[in-house]
Amino acid sequence: MVFSSTLFLFYFLPSFLALYWLVPARFKNAVALGASLLFYAWGGLSFLGLFLGSVVVNFFLIRAMAATPARWKQRIFLIISILLNVSLLFYFKYANFFLDNVSAVRGYFGAGELTWEKVVLPIGISFFTFEKLTYTIDVYRGVNQPLRSFWDFLLYIMLFPKLIAGPIVRFHEIAGQLTDRRAFDTVDEKLAGFFRFMVGLGKKVLIANVLGQQADRLFALPPEALPTGLAWVGALAYTFQIYFDFSGYSDMAIGLGRLMGFQFPENFNSPYVARSITEFWQRWHITLGRWMRDYLYVPLGGNRVRPSRLYLNLCTVFVLSGL
Repeated sequence: MVFSSTLFLFYFLPSFLALYWLVPARFKNAVALGASLLFYAWGGLSFLGLFLGSVVVNFFLIRAMAATPARWKQRIFLIISILLNVSLLFYFKYANFFLDNVSAVRGYFGAGELTWEKVVLPIGISFFTFEKLTYTIDVYRGVNQPLRSFWDFLLYIMLFPKLIAGPIVRFHEIAGQLTDRRAFDTVDEKLAGFFRFMVGLGKKVLIANVLGQQADRLFALPPEALPTGLAWVGALAYTFQIYFDFSGYSDMAIGLGRLMGFQFPENFNSPYVARSITEFWQRWHITLGRWMRDYLYVPLGGNRVRPSRLYLNLCTVFVLSGL
């Protein structure tokens, strides 16, 4: 169920908002969680049990970590949680990729290609993996105390506006909002959220989809039938398609969050007006860049190390970001 679909716009969203705004404040989390579970189940029912199981394991691992006074024991719980989440991500997202390449190499050397049952990718696995990791690391660092309620934690991970395409919302950014959103539950916030959602919907439907049709049509031509001018048109159409598609989804997610009383971080800041590659990456998928900086680059030593280590840190971050 995508945000620009008829099902979401005319059935799911109006029904959810009507119920969410009508119920008393103490029931809003329950309504939001129920809607998020339904949203996820609609596109990935077969993975719902696995997803919920991983959330349960993470919740109790972090509760145990927070209750342990010894720092070395806390580090063990931290490592177990990180390995669990990263292993799931790499299995589901990259098992087919690596097996395809191994099979191709075997076939090249005459050893015969591999056969296996293709791994199906659960929706949103990258985003909820990042968010489970940020919860774990924030609690380990003492930035936030672990949530008392499992249901609040499940809502943080599963909140449907950010589930498919982000932005990546770090735990400490909305920790207080998970239990009390009255400060942002105003008419002005709802109107601002509705406007932001409509801007994102326009980016996706009116710009990205139209440009995508042109890019697909041109890229489908054989090379000999594609003159230089049309090749540039196709490249530019694709360039702006991916921006308006991704930033449009981010706008819709931020707008939906504001309609519910959540304040999600910005994810794009006009990246194509950047004056350097560095500035471009500061403006494109901002939440991923900040996540990689704060949870990977800085712990590796950042730029406070000798030049050879600095370049190794940069390469590590960009390779993992690319994956």
